[in-house]
Amino acid sequence: MTDTTKTPGWEAFVHKYKPAKANNITLLLLHGTGGNENSLTELAEELLPESGILSPRGKVLENGMPRFFRRIAEGVFDEVDLRYRTTELTQWVLAAAEQYGFDQGGLVALGYSNGANIAASVLLSHPNVLAGAVLMRAMSPYIVDRPIVLPETPVLLLNGDRDPMVTLNKASLLAEQLLTAGARLKRSVVHAGHSLTEPELKTVKDFLIEFFERKANGSRSV
Repeated sequence: MTDTTKTPGWEAFVHKYKPAKANNITLLLLHGTGGNENSLTELAEELLPESGILSPRGKVLENGMPRFFRRIAEGVFDEVDLRYRTTELTQWVLAAAEQYGFDQGGLVALGYSNGANIAASVLLSHPNVLAGAVLMRAMSPYIVDRPIVLPETPVLLLNGDRDPMVTLNKASLLAEQLLTAGARLKRSVVHAGHSLTEPELKTVKDFLIEFFERKANGSRSV
């Protein structure tokens, strides 16, 4: 796995990159608050071991903890910063795809909490960047102010009904936004809090395997 801080284009993110071994899937790993470029790599290798990994570290610090964008309070986002950081991340991902030569058509975001929220923002504001997404404990990042088209982009949305940080109303709003945009949405709400459960990880693995199989057969949707 490559440890590097230099990519062309936008100012670089500290990140890790590993090329795919036997498929053309690259997982864009987006950690939660307090995480870093290492937080989701072991999980990704368990879920889809042959896939590539692109794992940036969030550049915003909250009490010393890395995040991908600022928030005003828990569950209240700084929307101006969120939109800026979304564009920043998107530009960097495109530059990384050019530098490393991975297939953007196989780029799937795997985001947790803060990372899932910025992945949702990428989907809603730059719909042609991601080929799919797994959003773990995500909520709607903002009200969509223009029509978005996600032509059957496969998205898995995982929420817990006892999550103190993500209300089901905000999670349901995100589901509505994705469906309205045309995403091929799979949603799971389990009896859990903000932490993921073992059955959910099985759901994620099945989703990624199906995405790979569909892509191998020439179909993007899951």
